[in-house]
Amino acid sequence: MSDAAVIGPDSEVLMHFTLTLKDGTVAESSRDSEPLQFRMGDGSLVVGLERALYGLHSGSVQTLEIEPQDAFGFPDPANVHALSVHDFPHDMLLEAGVIVNFTTPTGDELPGTVVEVDDEQVLVDFNHPLCGYTINFAVEILAVSNDPQVTDE
Repeated sequence: MSDAAVIGPDSEVLMHFTLTLKDGTVAESSRDSEPLQFRMGDGSLVVGLERALYGLHSGSVQTLEIEPQDAFGFPDPANVHALSVHDFPHDMLLEAGVIVNFTTPTGDELPGTVVEVDDEQVLVDFNHPLCGYTINFAVEILAVSNDPQVTDE
């Protein structure tokens, strides 16, 4: 990855990031682990977060405030579903706030947040947990490459 390269479409990017809410709560961060490496447009970041990286280069440090419509969107009531309490293992903790991983028919993992539980059903919210929030997106760009295919030789 080159020090002079500027982030654009299809750039390979290596960066550290921290997502925080307006109140300072850290929602996600790479700071205590490996930096995130991805190719622009590969779906690793939501479009609004990715868009904020265009024009940055290795060594760039920036914090941006990103509104919900450009980050994780707004909650969609159609993504809240009532499921039978009998569809869950009898020993599973089911209470408001618990995140449960579901497997889709295609084998993908889909997290859902339990909203409410009664004797017959479990109300599960499949919206992204950060829907509706303004996000502070702090990034440190470690490296950028615009080579179409980078290979180790």
